[in-house]
Amino acid sequence: MPSGFVTRTAGKVADRVPGLRRVPVVQLLSAAEIALLTRDHVMRLTPDERRRLLTLVRIGRGRRARLTEAQRTELEQIVAKLAPRTLVGEAVSKLSPVPLPRRLTHGPKRR
Repeated sequence: MPSGFVTRTAGKVADRVPGLRRVPVVQLLSAAEIALLTRDHVMRLTPDERRRLLTLVRIGRGRRARLTEAQRTELEQIVAKLAPRTLVGEAVSKLSPVPLPRRLTHGPKRR
């Protein structure tokens, strides 16, 4: 059971951060878990690849047509290295109350 000091400190922090009292703790923990999973996947890239990814995203501004064919290919290779399907599968399995089949979280078997 938390001591009075811990409870008071947490209350003071919640008072100083706007909107924090309105967010349920479960949602905060879920968001933190997803952030940690995302960080693990981003850390798979080298620092140069991370910088280049940001540069390409800024150039494209959410539109593939703004990138040249070479830039699109480079962006696809960098994103593939992040393993987005695995990231989504891990996030879903972390947040799901029941175990999900591996084929749903990690995709079909490769033959």
